[in-house]
Amino acid sequence: MDLVALPAFADNYIWMLHDGAQAVVVDPGDAAPVLAALDRLQLRLAAILVTHHHPDHVGGLAALRERLEGPVHGPAREVIAPPFEPRRGGERIEVLGHRFEVLDVPGHTAGHIAYVQCDAEQAPLLFCGDTLFCAGCGRLFEGTPAQMLASLDRLAALPPDTRICSAHEYTMSNLRFAAAVEPANEAIAAHAGRCRALREAGQPTLPSTIALEHRINPFLRCREPAVVAAALAQGADGADPVAVLAALREWKNRFQ
Repeated sequence: MDLVALPAFADNYIWMLHDGAQAVVVDPGDAAPVLAALDRLQLRLAAILVTHHHPDHVGGLAALRERLEGPVHGPAREVIAPPFEPRRGGERIEVLGHRFEVLDVPGHTAGHIAYVQCDAEQAPLLFCGDTLFCAGCGRLFEGTPAQMLASLDRLAALPPDTRICSAHEYTMSNLRFAAAVEPANEAIAAHAGRCRALREAGQPTLPSTIALEHRINPFLRCREPAVVAAALAQGADGADPVAVLAALREWKNRFQ
C-alpha cells in the first residue's frame, strides 16, 4: 500500500493509505485535501480511522460521508458524530486487506486510541493521532501524566522499525525542546539537521520510527539520568517517571 501525508490547516497531516483503487484516511479534520487526493488518484474511499474527537481530526467527516463506501472507526469512549464503529483497545480491524490492532492511549484526550498494523511484511504502521509526535507528545487536555506515561510506554514497546504517523508537523519545535532537555544528545542534533533539510525541501519530517524516538524523544526517555536531572532542575516532584513526564510537559507548554 502507498502511504501519503496530506497537509491540512497550518500543521496537520491527514494520512492516506491506498492500493491504487481504494483508500483509507486517518483523522480527516478537513475534507478538501482528501477529496482532492481521491479525485487526483482516482480512488474510492473505503474507510476512515479516527483517533480522538478534536475538531481538527473529525471536522471533515460530514463532507466525506457522501464519498465513503465503508465504515468510520472511532474511539468508543469519545463523542464522534454517528454513524461510526466504536473501537476499544485490543480489538482488531481490517483495512484494505490488512489487520490493525486498536490501542488505548489516553492522555491527550480521555478516550484517545491508536491503530497499529499487526500483519506487516514491511515495517509496521502506527497511526497515533496526538499522543506521540516526533521528539514530543501531546498536551494533557483531558488525561493525567500517569495515563500519558502508560500510553507512551505502550507505544514505545512496539517493534523498533514501526513507522510513526503522527498527526502534526511539530518536529522542529519538538527537537528544539529536546535539545534543551538533553544538550549533549548527539542523536537530537543529527536528526534536527536531517529534518531541517526536509522542511527546506517542502517535505514532511514524518513518519518517524520507534527506534529513533527512543534516542531523541524526552517523553520516551523519562527514566534516562540526563532527562531526570533536567526535569528535577525544572521543579519535578520527584525522580519517578510520572513526575518527570509531568515536569517535562509543563516545561514544554511554556517553552519558546
